[in-house]
Amino acid sequence: MNVKINNEPAVLADGTTLAQLAAERNLPDRGVAVAVGNAMVPRAEWSGRTLVEGDDIVILKAFCGG
Repeated sequence: MNVKINNEPAVLADGTTLAQLAAERNLPDRGVAVAVGNAMVPRAEWSGRTLVEGDDIVILKAFCGG
């Protein structure tokens, strides 16, 4: 299926969950927020949130610096 991740086109397998996407992208266990269609999805819901054709996914990673 075709989706956008951080405004870049991406192709994912049908039935991919946010948890699977996070694992595929090696996202850290902390300091990451994900929104689908401008709605934040709590990490506790990632395994139950199945992505669908056309989803617009934004992955934000916290970082320190100055």
